[in-house]
Amino acid sequence: MDNNLDITTVSGLSEANAAQSLKQEGYNELPSAKERSIFAIAFEVIREPMFLLLIAGGAIYLLLGDVREAVMLLGFVFIVMGITLYQERKTERALEALRDLSSPRALVIRDRAQKRIPGREVVRDDILVLAEGDRVPADAVLISCTNLSVDESLLTGESVPVRKTFCDGMKEMARPGGDNLPFVFSGTLVVQGFAIAQVKATGINTELGKIGKALQSIEPEETILQKETGQFVRRLAIFGLSLCSIVVVVYGLTRANWLNGFLAGITLAMAMLPEEFPVVLTVFLALGAWRISRKRVLTRRVPAVETLGSASVLCVDKTGTLTLNKMTVQKVFSDGKFCDISHAQTDLPEEFHEVVEFSILASQLKPFDPMETALRELGTSALSDTEHLHDNWTLVQEYPLSQKLLAMSRVWKSPDNMNYVIAAKGAPEAIADICHMNTEQIQSLSEKINSMAKEGLRIIGVAKSDFTQTSLPGEQHDFKFEFLGLIGLADPVRPGVAEAIKECYSAGIRVVMITGDYPVTAQNIAKQIGLKQTDGTITGAELDRMDRSELQERIKTANIFARVVPEQKLHIVNALKANGEVVAMTGDGVNDAAALKAAHIGIAMGGRGTDVAREASSIVLLDDDFSSIVQAVRMGRRIFDNLKNAMTYILAIHVPIAGMSLLPVLFNWPLVLLPFHIVFIELIIDPACSIVFEAEREEAGIMDRPPRNLQEPLFNRLNIAISLLQGLSVLIIVLAVFILTMQRGQGETDARALSFTTLIIANIGLILTNRSRSRTIWSTLRTPNTALWWVLSGALFFLGMVLYVPFLREMFHFSTLHYTDLIVSAAAGAVSIFWFEGFKIVNRQREKFL
Repeated sequence: MDNNLDITTVSGLSEANAAQSLKQEGYNELPSAKERSIFAIAFEVIREPMFLLLIAGGAIYLLLGDVREAVMLLGFVFIVMGITLYQERKTERALEALRDLSSPRALVIRDRAQKRIPGREVVRDDILVLAEGDRVPADAVLISCTNLSVDESLLTGESVPVRKTFCDGMKEMARPGGDNLPFVFSGTLVVQGFAIAQVKATGINTELGKIGKALQSIEPEETILQKETGQFVRRLAIFGLSLCSIVVVVYGLTRANWLNGFLAGITLAMAMLPEEFPVVLTVFLALGAWRISRKRVLTRRVPAVETLGSASVLCVDKTGTLTLNKMTVQKVFSDGKFCDISHAQTDLPEEFHEVVEFSILASQLKPFDPMETALRELGTSALSDTEHLHDNWTLVQEYPLSQKLLAMSRVWKSPDNMNYVIAAKGAPEAIADICHMNTEQIQSLSEKINSMAKEGLRIIGVAKSDFTQTSLPGEQHDFKFEFLGLIGLADPVRPGVAEAIKECYSAGIRVVMITGDYPVTAQNIAKQIGLKQTDGTITGAELDRMDRSELQERIKTANIFARVVPEQKLHIVNALKANGEVVAMTGDGVNDAAALKAAHIGIAMGGRGTDVAREASSIVLLDDDFSSIVQAVRMGRRIFDNLKNAMTYILAIHVPIAGMSLLPVLFNWPLVLLPFHIVFIELIIDPACSIVFEAEREEAGIMDRPPRNLQEPLFNRLNIAISLLQGLSVLIIVLAVFILTMQRGQGETDARALSFTTLIIANIGLILTNRSRSRTIWSTLRTPNTALWWVLSGALFFLGMVLYVPFLREMFHFSTLHYTDLIVSAAAGAVSIFWFEGFKIVNRQREKFL
């Protein structure tokens, strides 16, 4: 049973009362995983291999009687822990911000105005406005509904949706399940109809809360990059542990000092342990998702961050994404005549009054849909002083749009008449169908439709009928409709879309437009935005006739799909994927969910999209703007570039650290690096690889190159080769400084101090040179990066401390370096990365030549 409440008469809660209820009863959310405390994170950090090695090293120093070294090494534990805690908390805060953004939204009425708020802010006695595709945010009683069906399978296990009715006096909430109950429940899904409901329970007091089943939990997903990184780390770890075992045995046998042998083994283990790789990946993906959200694009699933930069095809809806979704009536056709409509028209000729009148009767009283809003606005301005507006009529029944019939009808009853009046609007061919037009009439109508469509108008047909019987038929076809006319509406192209399309083409990304409009309308919009039209337009009817292989062939060149229903989007996605494309697909309706899930990147609309579409998507456009998708692709490419540079740097710097830990043992030289030397270097590496590289700006021309192959590994041969060459060049220089210093008889402490200083300068050089694969250090220094200067300043300051503060100098087993020594170390460190700067210049010149 349905009833219809005039939504304009509902006042809802005041904002003040809602705020008071929220304060008293708390947020409308179920208990989630407890937030990790600082101590919990600290405990997890201590269990990491690096910290266990530090503690083991400290214990060995105590056994050797070197108390100062032991205290210093254990003190480093807390310093490194502090840096790690900072990184963890920054990542947690970014993820928490994304969780807040991704919570379901609810449409409520407060202070007589409709307002969309986060679902967690819904309170008891709030008035909810529910429509098809909405996820119900709280347990509520229905005070009005029209053709309402709800999927309650989450609570009852029943897969068949249940019909709902409005409340006729029952106030106590019943249990879910069964038809014709006037209640809706948190977490259930509206699959059909429209309703207004009053909230009765929120949070843990809902049926969902009582059974303790959380619907939306954000679980960590292992991405392709995480799997690849995990494999790489495991291989390095196995190789490193093998070398460590060799070092311990060789040192113990050749020098007969097993404790120092274990200390040398721990040093090498710390040098080779690639613990930064997984940390950097986690930080980059979390902060990357946060940065993308600042572009008005919400990342609901972390893998989308790494996939965005690989997108090769963007499939986008025309309405609302390429256009503003702000309709205005531009032209009306009735009784063989056209009428052009200007803005705020007030003098519409009499022969066009009826078609506008019945288009309004076929719409919601207070419409949400932009098309219905435009019809209402025209009626208000042009029919206000006529008998053609019927705000006092009673809505009896609604026949909704369906996949079989793209038309809807509303049955009305006037206060002074026993007859029913039926108004219908929809796709012109559907209206022609219910009016039972013959072939000649359809042919004539098609000519008028094409004439309007060539102007880029979105066209609807309007019809009327009346009915005198007491029981209404089950289908629209059972009425005898009279065709009234056509209405053409314009939806202007969004500002910036043409520029964004051009940028996509520069970046090697195809743009495919999908619309339910007529082909000529779609082609008109395509011309306005600069969309390539290489192989005509494929219609929904043609799609149905194609087999899989034919569609795969045609879709290689066709960029416009018109008169397409949402279910056909899945065929388009699968055909593109079969051709090896990385597909991003937009959608907003319930029927778009399958295509959104099938696409590599499902993009839901945040403004007009349904909850079902958002749940099926990878990312959500908060402003429904196509330009935001392009900005997200740009950001995805930047994130991957910076991640690749950070990983190159990490692998490169570990080569000289490991080499200078291993070679002295094998050649029976004095140890160059001890555990606290490694920790000092790690204090530079950790913030550099995570914070500095993550904050780097995008490369010039980032959108002038083709998409990255999704199957291309992060650790490919070229990246590994560049890392190893960078690391080996630094190792050779540092080793040369050490050997030459020893040969000159300057002693162990001099050699260690010079080698360590050279290594730190070379480390700084590696950070600077890996900021970009194409620009030189001199060029990148002009690009702002606040974190870089903090890290470099800190590195040089603390290097000065350990070289010239006596207590620290003794702890590090250094001698005092003179002015000339510093120049030698600085020059040697700088020389170690010069070859890569030359490689950049040569590579850039070669690209210009090509």
